[in-house]
Amino acid sequence: PPPSLPSTSSTMFEKTLNDLVTGIRAHKRDTALYISQNIAEIKTELQSPDFFTKSNALQKLTFLQMMGYTMSWAAFAAVEVMSSPRFALKRVGYLAACQGLDQPDRSP
Repeated sequence: PPPSLPSTSSTMFEKTLNDLVTGIRAHKRDTALYISQNIAEIKTELQSPDFFTKSNALQKLTFLQMMGYTMSWAAFAAVEVMSSPRFALKRVGYLAACQGLDQPDRSP
């Protein structure tokens, strides 16, 4: 059977990578607070059983990693998304694994 699309209830209130970047630019004074709130949201999104939700969270986390935040704690989620049957989601998992696991001193 073809992989199912994400349910609208699970993705209705999620922020996309574009929303995250726009929010960071809009919160010039309290950027660290805004990012920490988003990391907390990302942690809950990574606990979802839906591959699309996890992939979206890993995209945001990969962007934050390029800004200097660590993402080594999300290594298992990257491996889970790598096992997705959909190539677009699998690609995000591989990118997150390369970004997060590339630094041996920070990996678990």
